[in-house]
Amino acid sequence: MNKINLSYFTLLYFFTLINLVKAQYPTVRERIINLPNFDEKTLHYGYFVGVNSYDYKFEYNRDYYVVDKYTDLAVESNTGFNVGLIGDLRINKFFNLRIEPGLIYTQRNLMYPDLPIFESNNLKREIKSTYIHIPLLIKMSAKRINNFKPYLTFGFSMDYNLSSNSNSTDDNLSNVFRTVSKNINYELGLGFDFYLYYFKFSPSIRGIFSTQNELIPDFNENSPWTSNIKKMFTRGFVLNFTFE
Repeated sequence: MNKINLSYFTLLYFFTLINLVKAQYPTVRERIINLPNFDEKTLHYGYFVGVNSYDYKFEYNRDYYVVDKYTDLAVESNTGFNVGLIGDLRINKFFNLRIEPGLIYTQRNLMYPDLPIFESNNLKREIKSTYIHIPLLIKMSAKRINNFKPYLTFGFSMDYNLSSNSNSTDDNLSNVFRTVSKNINYELGLGFDFYLYYFKFSPSIRGIFSTQNELIPDFNENSPWTSNIKKMFTRGFVLNFTFE
């Protein structure tokens, strides 16, 4: 599943959920309430599984466009997977503090422009990332209607990239692309709580945006793979399914 298919599936899925919202919120008839006291718990736990699509945002050196006339690097995003645990602390009726440590696996392929400085077999770099992802989030919920409730999440997270190659003695000359091993992100998300008979099910989408430069330059300061890149930032899109 590529990035386009993942985005299409997500949009279709959430349009369906929005139709469910419209069906539930105008309805004032009482229904059988599942888990009526679930949100009164001070502390509860859960887990999540999901998929992701990661990209990069680049900032280039000043001469990249004007003098050298180079084109942007293309990023091929592959669908990865997420899995993790949830700890939820109730603040009040509408706000919860959540920590969601998990493992994120993703892959991005950098496609360099076909220029004379590159050999034809050196235009592509595969960047595989395995993140230990630790977000601290605020969950802001709307009022529960029957067995349904929408919510927003926002906060910060720390990533530890186990596949960063940050300590490698090789670089792109040996087909090794190096990135920093630690990163700080901010996150924004939207989700829906569905109260089922035995548990609460919550699909959600979330954007993850790094706040610091992740690029480690090659040892050669004139390297064609890194010398033109000033900064490189992760941009992630995550679809999670939560069970609490």
